Amino acid sequence: MAALIEVLAAGLFHAAVLFLVAAGLQLVFGVQRILNLACGSFYALGAYLGVTAGGLALGAGLSPLLALPLLVLAGAAVAALGPPVERLLRLVYDRDESFQLLLTFALVLMFQDLIRMGWGSQPQQVEGVYLAYGQVQLGAARIPVWNLLVLAAAIAIAGGLGLFLQRTDFGRILRATAENRRMAASLGVDTGRVYAAVFTLGTALGGIGGALVVPAAAAVPEKAVELVVEAFAVVVIGGLGSMPGALAGAAIVGLLRAGALLVWPELELLAVYAVVVAVLLLRPAGLFGRPAA
Repeated sequence: MAALIEVLAAGLFHAAVLFLVAAGLQLVFGVQRILNLACGSFYALGAYLGVTAGGLALGAGLSPLLALPLLVLAGAAVAALGPPVERLLRLVYDRDESFQLLLTFALVLMFQDLIRMGWGSQPQQVEGVYLAYGQVQLGAARIPVWNLLVLAAAIAIAGGLGLFLQRTDFGRILRATAENRRMAASLGVDTGRVYAAVFTLGTALGGIGGALVVPAAAAVPEKAVELVVEAFAVVVIGGLGSMPGALAGAAIVGLLRAGALLVWPELELLAVYAVVVAVLLLRPAGLFGRPAA
């Protein structure tokens, strides 16, 4: 039982990080109708900015217990890349999806090389933070407090996104633009501004997800591609453009991977993609997606 609780906790930690990346992907697709493979690069950049900011702050004497807000801010700094990248992507907004995939995958490769140039190819991690927060004893199981804090942060961000989209004027504009871009533009909505804001928010979510991982796992340049694959599994399961789908898909993928590691580690990815195939066959729009008219 203790092992099962620990595996569930680890799965939910991974799901929380996946949700942040997939939420950015869903937000961009829901409003802009573009498949952004570069979301994995923003995750990787967030991880490395977290390593740099964490190393500098801890070296200057900052308490490891203040690492969480510091890493959130470091990851959110990736949002600075949002506006220029979004301007570049305007070249393919009204073109075939294959052009979108090619351009955003080219960005993945370019950012991966830039990361190698800036930080090298060796794994890097924020030392001393993960253990500083200690563990929670739940029966015989021990759950790292950092995992619980990241899970709580992801839930808070999910709630904040929901309130932002449902209760604010700009959130209503985003939803209107997602429903009918031409109608929104004809009513005076500056769709260029909306797209830039949405893409910047999606970029920040990916960066925060990457930054929150580095106390628990090392950052490597190849992580960008790995996260893209997992994020797309999440959105296929949950449904493209659906924020509740991102939450449900992330939970399914995170728990499946953790469960497979406990039972049969070689099936870790196979279990995830078996579910992806089943969803595509039985409900192609995803669990929360709307079928095409």
